[in-house]
Amino acid sequence: MSLHKMAYSGLLFLLVVILNLSAQSNVFASNDQAEEGLPLAELERFVAALDYVRDYYVEDVDYTELFDNAIRGMVGSLDPHSAYLDIKEFEDLQVSTMGEFGGLGIEVTMDDNGYVRVISPLDDTPAKRAGVQAGDLIVRIDDVPVKGMDLEEAVDMMRGQKGTKVNLTILREGNDLPVEVSVKRAIIEVASVKYEVLEDNIGYVRIGQFQDDTIKETREALKKLNKETKGKMNGLVLDLRHNPGGLLDSAVDISDLFLDKSKIGHDRKIVYAEGRFPEASFEARSTSDDMLEGKPLVVLVDAGSASASEIVAGALQDHERAVIMGMQTFGKGSVQTVIPLEDDYGLKLTTALYYTPAGRSIQATGVTPDIEVEQLTVVASKGGTWEPVKESDLQDHIDNGNEVVDPDDLDEDQPLAMRDYQLHEAVNLLKAMNAIN
Repeated sequence: MSLHKMAYSGLLFLLVVILNLSAQSNVFASNDQAEEGLPLAELERFVAALDYVRDYYVEDVDYTELFDNAIRGMVGSLDPHSAYLDIKEFEDLQVSTMGEFGGLGIEVTMDDNGYVRVISPLDDTPAKRAGVQAGDLIVRIDDVPVKGMDLEEAVDMMRGQKGTKVNLTILREGNDLPVEVSVKRAIIEVASVKYEVLEDNIGYVRIGQFQDDTIKETREALKKLNKETKGKMNGLVLDLRHNPGGLLDSAVDISDLFLDKSKIGHDRKIVYAEGRFPEASFEARSTSDDMLEGKPLVVLVDAGSASASEIVAGALQDHERAVIMGMQTFGKGSVQTVIPLEDDYGLKLTTALYYTPAGRSIQATGVTPDIEVEQLTVVASKGGTWEPVKESDLQDHIDNGNEVVDPDDLDEDQPLAMRDYQLHEAVNLLKAMNAIN
Protein backbone atom coordinates (compact mmCIF):
# COMPACT_ATOMS: atom_id res chain seq x y z
CA MET A 1 0.00 0.00 0.00
CA SER A 2 1.35 3.43 -0.95
CA LEU A 3 1.93 6.16 1.59
CA HIS A 4 -0.98 8.09 0.06
CA LYS A 5 -3.23 5.04 0.35
CA MET A 6 -2.19 4.74 3.97
CA ALA A 7 -3.01 8.44 4.43
CA TYR A 8 -6.40 7.89 2.81
CA SER A 9 -7.14 4.92 5.08
CA GLY A 10 -6.02 6.99 8.04
CA LEU A 11 -8.38 9.78 7.08
CA LEU A 12 -11.28 7.35 6.81
CA PHE A 13 -10.39 5.90 10.20
CA LEU A 14 -10.32 9.42 11.63
CA LEU A 15 -13.76 10.13 10.14
CA VAL A 16 -15.16 6.99 11.76
CA VAL A 17 -13.68 7.97 15.12
CA ILE A 18 -15.14 11.49 14.80
CA LEU A 19 -18.49 9.99 13.82
CA ASN A 20 -18.55 7.90 16.99
CA LEU A 21 -17.46 10.78 19.18
CA SER A 22 -19.95 13.19 17.58
CA ALA A 23 -23.07 11.06 17.70
CA GLN A 24 -24.55 13.21 20.44
CA SER A 25 -23.93 16.50 18.65
CA ASN A 26 -25.03 15.23 15.20
CA VAL A 27 -21.99 16.64 13.39
CA PHE A 28 -22.41 13.99 10.68
CA ALA A 29 -25.60 12.51 9.31
CA SER A 30 -26.73 9.70 7.05
CA ASN A 31 -27.70 10.46 3.44
CA ASP A 32 -31.38 10.90 4.30
CA GLN A 33 -30.42 13.39 7.01
CA ALA A 34 -27.89 15.35 4.97
CA GLU A 35 -29.65 18.64 5.59
CA GLU A 36 -29.01 18.30 9.34
CA GLY A 37 -25.27 17.62 9.26
CA LEU A 38 -22.24 16.51 7.27
CA PRO A 39 -22.97 13.21 5.46
CA LEU A 40 -20.27 10.58 5.96
CA ALA A 41 -20.67 8.98 2.50
CA GLU A 42 -20.05 12.29 0.73
CA LEU A 43 -17.03 13.01 2.90
CA GLU A 44 -15.58 9.59 2.07
CA ARG A 45 -16.10 10.25 -1.65
CA PHE A 46 -14.42 13.65 -1.36
CA VAL A 47 -11.40 12.20 0.46
CA ALA A 48 -11.15 9.41 -2.13
CA ALA A 49 -11.23 11.88 -5.04
CA LEU A 50 -8.69 14.11 -3.32
CA ASP A 51 -6.36 11.17 -2.79
CA TYR A 52 -6.66 9.89 -6.39
CA VAL A 53 -5.87 13.34 -7.79
CA ARG A 54 -2.90 13.63 -5.43
CA ASP A 55 -1.64 10.17 -6.48
CA TYR A 56 -2.33 9.92 -10.19
CA TYR A 57 -2.63 13.39 -11.73
CA VAL A 58 0.01 13.93 -14.44
CA GLU A 59 1.64 16.78 -12.49
CA ASP A 60 2.47 16.95 -8.82
CA VAL A 61 -0.03 19.06 -6.85
CA ASP A 62 0.03 19.71 -3.14
CA TYR A 63 -2.90 19.54 -0.78
CA THR A 64 -3.00 23.32 -0.29
CA GLU A 65 -3.67 23.88 -3.99
CA LEU A 66 -6.22 21.08 -4.11
CA PHE A 67 -8.16 22.39 -1.13
CA ASP A 68 -8.10 25.95 -2.51
CA ASN A 69 -9.46 24.71 -5.84
CA ALA A 70 -12.10 22.61 -4.10
CA ILE A 71 -13.35 25.61 -2.10
CA ARG A 72 -13.29 27.84 -5.19
CA GLY A 73 -15.32 25.32 -7.19
CA MET A 74 -17.78 24.71 -4.37
CA VAL A 75 -18.54 28.39 -3.82
CA GLY A 76 -18.33 29.47 -7.47
CA SER A 77 -20.87 26.87 -8.57
CA LEU A 78 -23.56 28.28 -6.26
CA ASP A 79 -24.38 31.39 -8.34
CA PRO A 80 -22.53 33.95 -10.50
CA HIS A 81 -21.92 36.33 -7.57
CA SER A 82 -20.53 34.00 -4.89
CA ALA A 83 -16.78 33.51 -4.91
CA TYR A 84 -13.79 32.29 -2.93
CA LEU A 85 -11.30 35.16 -2.61
CA ASP A 86 -7.58 34.64 -2.35
CA ILE A 87 -5.40 37.34 -0.77
CA LYS A 88 -5.12 39.47 -3.93
CA GLU A 89 -8.82 39.14 -4.82
CA PHE A 90 -9.81 40.08 -1.28
CA GLU A 91 -7.65 43.23 -1.50
CA ASP A 92 -9.03 44.11 -4.95
CA LEU A 93 -12.61 43.83 -3.70
CA GLN A 94 -11.91 46.24 -0.88
CA VAL A 95 -10.13 48.72 -3.19
CA SER A 96 -12.94 48.69 -5.81
CA THR A 97 -15.50 50.15 -3.37
CA MET A 98 -13.26 53.18 -2.77
CA GLY A 99 -13.32 54.35 -6.39
CA GLU A 100 -9.85 53.46 -7.65
CA PHE A 101 -8.72 50.14 -9.11
CA GLY A 102 -6.78 48.75 -12.03
CA GLY A 103 -8.17 47.33 -15.25
CA LEU A 104 -10.57 48.22 -18.04
CA GLY A 105 -13.49 49.75 -16.17
CA ILE A 106 -16.24 47.18 -16.68
CA GLU A 107 -18.59 45.43 -14.29
CA VAL A 108 -18.95 41.80 -15.37
CA THR A 109 -20.62 38.53 -14.42
CA MET A 110 -20.50 34.97 -15.72
CA ASP A 111 -23.12 34.08 -18.32
CA ASP A 112 -25.04 30.79 -18.21
CA ASN A 113 -23.22 29.72 -21.39
CA GLY A 114 -19.81 30.11 -19.78
CA TYR A 115 -18.94 33.50 -21.26
CA VAL A 116 -18.26 36.78 -19.45
CA ARG A 117 -21.23 39.15 -19.74
CA VAL A 118 -20.71 42.89 -19.39
CA ILE A 119 -23.15 44.37 -16.89
CA SER A 120 -21.96 47.86 -17.57
CA PRO A 121 -18.90 49.83 -18.69
CA LEU A 122 -18.13 52.54 -16.14
CA ASP A 123 -18.06 56.21 -17.11
CA ASP A 124 -14.77 57.75 -18.23
CA THR A 125 -12.96 54.41 -18.44
CA PRO A 126 -10.97 52.69 -21.21
CA ALA A 127 -13.74 50.15 -21.83
CA LYS A 128 -16.36 52.87 -22.28
CA ARG A 129 -14.16 54.85 -24.64
CA ALA A 130 -13.34 51.71 -26.65
CA GLY A 131 -17.05 51.05 -27.26
CA VAL A 132 -17.72 48.14 -24.88
CA GLN A 133 -21.48 48.00 -24.22
CA ALA A 134 -23.80 46.62 -21.56
CA GLY A 135 -24.91 43.13 -22.53
CA ASP A 136 -21.78 42.31 -24.54
CA LEU A 137 -20.54 38.71 -24.23
CA ILE A 138 -16.76 38.46 -24.02
CA VAL A 139 -15.81 35.16 -25.66
CA ARG A 140 -12.04 35.62 -26.07
CA ILE A 141 -9.41 37.60 -24.19
CA ASP A 142 -6.24 38.05 -26.23
CA ASP A 143 -7.30 35.11 -28.42
CA VAL A 144 -7.72 32.84 -25.37
CA PRO A 145 -11.25 31.33 -25.19
CA VAL A 146 -13.17 32.40 -22.09
CA LYS A 147 -15.33 29.29 -21.98
CA GLY A 148 -14.01 26.98 -19.30
CA MET A 149 -12.58 29.79 -17.16
CA ASP A 150 -14.14 30.91 -13.92
CA LEU A 151 -14.93 34.61 -13.51
CA GLU A 152 -11.84 35.32 -11.42
CA GLU A 153 -9.53 33.89 -14.08
CA ALA A 154 -11.15 36.01 -16.79
CA VAL A 155 -10.95 39.15 -14.68
CA ASP A 156 -7.28 38.48 -13.92
CA MET A 157 -6.56 38.20 -17.65
CA MET A 158 -8.19 41.56 -18.31
CA ARG A 159 -6.15 43.25 -15.58
CA GLY A 160 -2.57 44.28 -16.19
CA GLN A 161 -0.07 47.09 -16.15
CA LYS A 162 -1.24 50.59 -16.95
CA GLY A 163 -0.78 51.41 -20.64
CA THR A 164 -0.78 47.83 -21.89
CA LYS A 165 -3.51 46.64 -24.26
CA VAL A 166 -5.90 43.73 -24.13
CA ASN A 167 -7.94 42.52 -27.10
CA LEU A 168 -11.51 41.40 -26.49
CA THR A 169 -13.63 39.34 -28.86
CA ILE A 170 -17.25 40.21 -28.22
CA LEU A 171 -20.62 38.81 -29.25
CA ARG A 172 -23.15 41.63 -29.44
CA GLU A 173 -26.88 41.45 -29.98
CA GLY A 174 -27.77 42.67 -33.44
CA ASN A 175 -24.40 41.75 -34.95
CA ASP A 176 -23.95 38.61 -37.01
CA LEU A 177 -20.17 38.55 -36.56
CA PRO A 178 -18.04 38.97 -33.42
CA VAL A 179 -16.73 42.44 -32.63
CA GLU A 180 -13.02 42.93 -31.96
CA VAL A 181 -12.24 45.61 -29.36
CA SER A 182 -8.80 46.73 -28.23
CA VAL A 183 -8.71 48.36 -24.79
CA LYS A 184 -5.74 50.09 -23.16
CA ARG A 185 -5.53 49.33 -19.44
CA ALA A 186 -5.50 52.17 -16.93
CA ILE A 187 -5.88 52.92 -13.26
CA ILE A 188 -9.62 53.30 -12.91
CA GLU A 189 -10.75 56.34 -10.98
CA VAL A 190 -14.53 56.29 -11.08
CA ALA A 191 -16.25 59.66 -11.05
CA SER A 192 -19.35 58.97 -9.02
CA VAL A 193 -21.46 62.09 -9.70
CA LYS A 194 -21.76 64.58 -12.58
CA TYR A 195 -24.33 67.30 -13.08
CA GLU A 196 -25.46 70.10 -15.40
CA VAL A 197 -28.41 72.41 -16.05
CA LEU A 198 -30.45 71.49 -19.12
CA GLU A 199 -33.03 73.54 -20.97
CA ASP A 200 -35.94 75.14 -19.09
CA ASN A 201 -33.97 75.04 -15.82
CA ILE A 202 -34.19 71.25 -15.62
CA GLY A 203 -31.42 69.70 -13.54
CA TYR A 204 -29.43 66.64 -14.57
CA VAL A 205 -27.49 64.41 -12.16
CA ARG A 206 -25.59 61.35 -13.37
CA ILE A 207 -24.49 58.75 -10.82
CA GLY A 208 -21.96 56.38 -12.37
CA GLN A 209 -21.50 54.12 -9.35
CA PHE A 210 -22.54 54.12 -5.70
CA GLN A 211 -19.46 54.80 -3.56
CA ASP A 212 -18.65 56.14 -0.09
CA ASP A 213 -18.84 59.79 -1.17
CA THR A 214 -21.81 59.54 -3.56
CA ILE A 215 -24.38 60.98 -1.14
CA LYS A 216 -22.11 63.92 -0.30
CA GLU A 217 -21.38 64.62 -3.97
CA THR A 218 -25.07 64.36 -4.92
CA ARG A 219 -26.09 66.80 -2.19
CA GLU A 220 -23.46 69.25 -3.42
CA ALA A 221 -24.61 68.79 -7.04
CA LEU A 222 -28.23 69.54 -6.11
CA LYS A 223 -27.19 72.65 -4.19
CA LYS A 224 -25.16 73.90 -7.15
CA LEU A 225 -28.02 73.17 -9.56
CA ASN A 226 -30.37 75.13 -7.32
CA LYS A 227 -27.89 78.02 -7.24
CA GLU A 228 -27.35 78.01 -11.01
CA THR A 229 -31.11 78.08 -11.62
CA LYS A 230 -31.52 80.80 -8.96
CA GLY A 231 -33.83 78.56 -6.95
CA LYS A 232 -36.09 77.89 -9.91
CA MET A 233 -35.14 74.36 -10.92
CA ASN A 234 -38.13 72.81 -12.70
CA GLY A 235 -37.38 69.18 -11.99
CA LEU A 236 -34.55 66.70 -12.12
CA VAL A 237 -33.35 63.86 -14.32
CA LEU A 238 -31.49 61.27 -12.23
CA ASP A 239 -29.43 59.20 -14.67
CA LEU A 240 -28.66 55.65 -13.47
CA ARG A 241 -28.04 54.14 -16.90
CA HIS A 242 -24.99 51.88 -17.10
CA ASN A 243 -24.63 52.15 -13.31
CA PRO A 244 -23.58 48.66 -12.13
CA GLY A 245 -24.33 49.32 -8.47
CA GLY A 246 -21.93 49.67 -5.57
CA LEU A 247 -22.50 50.21 -1.87
CA LEU A 248 -25.92 49.45 -0.40
CA ASP A 249 -25.74 52.26 2.18
CA SER A 250 -25.05 54.75 -0.59
CA ALA A 251 -28.09 53.58 -2.57
CA VAL A 252 -30.30 53.86 0.51
CA ASP A 253 -29.04 57.40 1.22
CA ILE A 254 -29.65 58.51 -2.38
CA SER A 255 -33.20 57.10 -2.30
CA ASP A 256 -33.88 58.85 1.00
CA LEU A 257 -32.64 62.11 -0.49
CA PHE A 258 -35.79 62.28 -2.65
CA LEU A 259 -38.31 60.84 -0.18
CA ASP A 260 -40.25 62.63 2.53
CA LYS A 261 -40.60 60.27 5.50
CA SER A 262 -43.87 61.94 6.54
CA LYS A 263 -45.56 61.46 3.15
CA ILE A 264 -44.73 57.90 2.05
CA GLY A 265 -46.34 54.53 2.78
CA HIS A 266 -45.03 50.95 2.86
CA ASP A 267 -43.90 51.63 6.45
CA ARG A 268 -41.37 54.13 5.04
CA LYS A 269 -39.30 51.25 3.67
CA ILE A 270 -36.63 51.92 1.05
CA VAL A 271 -35.45 48.33 0.66
CA TYR A 272 -35.42 45.12 2.65
CA ALA A 273 -33.71 41.77 2.31
CA GLU A 274 -34.59 38.27 3.46
CA GLY A 275 -32.20 35.35 3.92
CA ARG A 276 -32.08 31.94 5.57
CA PHE A 277 -30.62 33.17 8.85
CA PRO A 278 -31.75 36.21 10.86
CA GLU A 279 -28.50 38.17 10.46
CA ALA A 280 -28.88 38.13 6.67
CA SER A 281 -32.23 39.92 6.80
CA PHE A 282 -32.46 43.67 7.15
CA GLU A 283 -34.54 46.66 6.17
CA ALA A 284 -33.83 50.34 5.56
CA ARG A 285 -36.39 53.10 6.08
CA SER A 286 -36.68 56.74 5.12
CA THR A 287 -35.45 59.09 7.85
CA SER A 288 -35.31 62.50 6.14
CA ASP A 289 -37.18 65.04 4.01
CA ASP A 290 -37.27 65.39 0.23
CA MET A 291 -34.38 67.63 -0.85
CA LEU A 292 -36.25 68.46 -4.07
CA GLU A 293 -39.34 69.46 -2.08
CA GLY A 294 -41.65 67.51 -4.36
CA LYS A 295 -40.35 68.78 -7.69
CA PRO A 296 -40.84 66.36 -10.61
CA LEU A 297 -38.27 63.60 -10.86
CA VAL A 298 -37.47 61.25 -13.76
CA VAL A 299 -35.06 58.35 -13.27
CA LEU A 300 -33.34 56.97 -16.39
CA VAL A 301 -32.43 53.26 -16.37
CA ASP A 302 -31.34 50.62 -18.86
CA ALA A 303 -30.02 47.06 -19.05
CA GLY A 304 -26.76 48.24 -17.48
CA SER A 305 -28.52 49.52 -14.34
CA ALA A 306 -27.94 46.86 -11.71
CA SER A 307 -28.01 46.11 -8.00
CA ALA A 308 -27.86 49.39 -6.05
CA SER A 309 -29.26 51.27 -9.07
CA GLU A 310 -32.27 48.96 -9.06
CA ILE A 311 -32.78 49.53 -5.36
CA VAL A 312 -33.03 53.29 -5.95
CA ALA A 313 -35.30 52.93 -8.98
CA GLY A 314 -37.53 50.38 -7.23
CA ALA A 315 -37.90 52.48 -4.09
CA LEU A 316 -38.75 55.71 -5.92
CA GLN A 317 -41.16 53.82 -8.18
CA ASP A 318 -43.00 52.05 -5.34
CA HIS A 319 -43.38 55.30 -3.42
CA GLU A 320 -44.61 57.03 -6.61
CA ARG A 321 -41.95 59.67 -6.15
CA ALA A 322 -40.41 59.37 -9.63
CA VAL A 323 -41.25 58.29 -13.14
CA ILE A 324 -38.89 55.50 -14.19
CA MET A 325 -37.99 55.82 -17.87
CA GLY A 326 -35.78 53.82 -20.22
CA MET A 327 -35.38 50.05 -20.55
CA GLN A 328 -35.70 47.01 -18.26
CA THR A 329 -32.89 46.89 -15.72
CA PHE A 330 -30.36 44.09 -15.27
CA GLY A 331 -32.05 42.13 -12.45
CA LYS A 332 -29.27 41.70 -9.90
CA GLY A 333 -31.26 41.52 -6.68
CA SER A 334 -29.10 39.37 -4.40
CA VAL A 335 -27.09 40.36 -1.34
CA GLN A 336 -23.43 39.33 -1.07
CA THR A 337 -21.77 39.18 2.31
CA VAL A 338 -17.97 39.29 2.45
CA ILE A 339 -16.76 36.87 5.12
CA PRO A 340 -13.08 37.10 6.12
CA LEU A 341 -11.24 33.81 6.48
CA GLU A 342 -7.90 33.24 8.16
CA ASP A 343 -4.65 34.29 6.45
CA ASP A 344 -6.36 37.19 4.63
CA TYR A 345 -8.57 34.97 2.46
CA GLY A 346 -12.31 35.50 2.20
CA LEU A 347 -15.68 34.38 0.90
CA LYS A 348 -18.12 36.52 -1.06
CA LEU A 349 -21.34 34.66 -0.41
CA THR A 350 -24.90 35.34 -1.54
CA THR A 351 -26.90 35.43 1.69
CA ALA A 352 -30.21 37.15 0.90
CA LEU A 353 -32.47 38.66 -1.77
CA TYR A 354 -33.47 42.32 -2.08
CA TYR A 355 -37.11 43.42 -2.19
CA THR A 356 -38.59 46.80 -3.07
CA PRO A 357 -40.82 48.59 -0.52
CA ALA A 358 -43.93 46.96 -2.07
CA GLY A 359 -42.40 43.49 -1.79
CA ARG A 360 -41.22 42.98 -5.37
CA SER A 361 -38.12 40.88 -5.91
CA ILE A 362 -35.51 42.41 -8.18
CA GLN A 363 -33.64 39.16 -8.72
CA ALA A 364 -33.63 37.96 -12.35
CA THR A 365 -36.51 40.32 -13.19
CA GLY A 366 -35.19 43.84 -12.68
CA VAL A 367 -37.25 47.02 -12.56
CA THR A 368 -39.74 47.65 -15.36
CA PRO A 369 -39.82 51.31 -16.47
CA ASP A 370 -43.07 53.24 -16.20
CA ILE A 371 -42.31 54.56 -19.68
CA GLU A 372 -40.22 52.41 -22.01
CA VAL A 373 -37.89 54.42 -24.25
CA GLU A 374 -35.17 52.83 -26.38
CA GLN A 375 -31.91 54.62 -26.95
CA LEU A 376 -32.31 55.71 -30.56
CA THR A 377 -29.97 57.62 -32.82
CA VAL A 378 -31.52 60.76 -34.28
CA VAL A 379 -30.27 62.05 -37.60
CA ALA A 380 -31.11 65.18 -39.58
CA SER A 381 -33.18 64.71 -42.73
CA LYS A 382 -32.79 66.84 -45.83
CA GLY A 383 -35.91 68.77 -44.93
CA GLY A 384 -34.34 69.96 -41.71
CA THR A 385 -36.51 67.90 -39.39
CA TRP A 386 -35.23 65.28 -36.94
CA GLU A 387 -35.95 61.64 -37.60
CA PRO A 388 -35.35 58.89 -34.98
CA VAL A 389 -33.62 55.86 -36.45
CA LYS A 390 -32.86 52.60 -34.64
CA GLU A 391 -29.19 51.85 -34.15
CA SER A 392 -29.38 48.65 -36.17
CA ASP A 393 -30.58 50.66 -39.18
CA LEU A 394 -27.35 52.64 -39.41
CA GLN A 395 -24.48 51.57 -41.61
CA ASP A 396 -21.92 52.20 -38.86
CA HIS A 397 -24.05 50.91 -35.97
CA ILE A 398 -21.17 48.96 -34.41
CA ASP A 399 -19.47 52.22 -33.44
CA ASN A 400 -22.63 53.89 -32.18
CA GLY A 401 -24.15 51.52 -29.62
CA ASN A 402 -26.58 52.01 -26.80
CA GLU A 403 -24.17 53.87 -24.59
CA VAL A 404 -24.76 56.74 -22.20
CA VAL A 405 -23.30 59.98 -23.45
CA ASP A 406 -20.90 61.60 -21.01
CA PRO A 407 -22.13 65.17 -20.33
CA ASP A 408 -18.54 66.42 -20.68
CA ASP A 409 -18.37 65.02 -24.21
CA LEU A 410 -21.64 66.45 -25.51
CA ASP A 411 -21.53 68.66 -28.55
CA GLU A 412 -23.46 71.69 -27.40
CA ASP A 413 -24.18 72.66 -31.01
CA GLN A 414 -26.28 69.54 -31.54
CA PRO A 415 -29.90 69.30 -30.39
CA LEU A 416 -30.33 67.20 -27.26
CA ALA A 417 -32.32 64.64 -29.25
CA MET A 418 -29.24 63.91 -31.34
CA ARG A 419 -26.87 63.79 -28.39
CA ASP A 420 -28.94 61.54 -26.13
CA TYR A 421 -32.44 60.53 -27.21
CA GLN A 422 -33.51 59.02 -23.86
CA LEU A 423 -32.40 62.13 -21.98
CA HIS A 424 -34.24 64.26 -24.53
CA GLU A 425 -37.45 62.31 -23.82
CA ALA A 426 -36.94 62.64 -20.05
CA VAL A 427 -36.66 66.42 -20.41
CA ASN A 428 -39.82 66.50 -22.53
CA LEU A 429 -41.66 64.52 -19.86
CA LEU A 430 -40.57 66.94 -17.14
CA LYS A 431 -41.73 69.87 -19.29
CA ALA A 432 -45.13 68.22 -19.65
CA MET A 433 -45.36 67.52 -15.92
CA ASN A 434 -44.55 71.14 -15.14
CA ALA A 435 -47.13 72.31 -17.68
CA ILE A 436 -49.81 70.13 -16.06
CA ASN A 437 -48.87 71.36 -12.58
